[in-house]
Amino acid sequence: MDKVTIVHQEIVDKVIDSLPNEETLYDVAELFKVFGDSTRIKIICALFESEMCVYDLAASLSMTQSAISHQLRILKNAKLVKFRRDGKLMYYSLDDDHVKQIFDAGYKHIME
Repeated sequence: MDKVTIVHQEIVDKVIDSLPNEETLYDVAELFKVFGDSTRIKIICALFESEMCVYDLAASLSMTQSAISHQLRILKNAKLVKFRRDGKLMYYSLDDDHVKQIFDAGYKHIME
């Protein structure tokens, strides 16, 4: 292994001590992967406006119900979307305010 040159040991030590563990870093990276698909972003934006069923989401986004269902499954697994059952229909909404905060931060960054 090559010898590593350290110029500021105290800064290196501080950074090493502040890094989250590998599992946490992996989980954060996986969360951001979910945001890496424009279809899922469209669904999230639609759910900013209202709780919706799959059929209404599909009509709003000009997509098939199966395509919406597939993306909703990914969003549910990432805990970005939750659902409730009303008879035979499932209604989807954002899981919590963090979803909007994450989206807004990314949107503001792009718009600057």
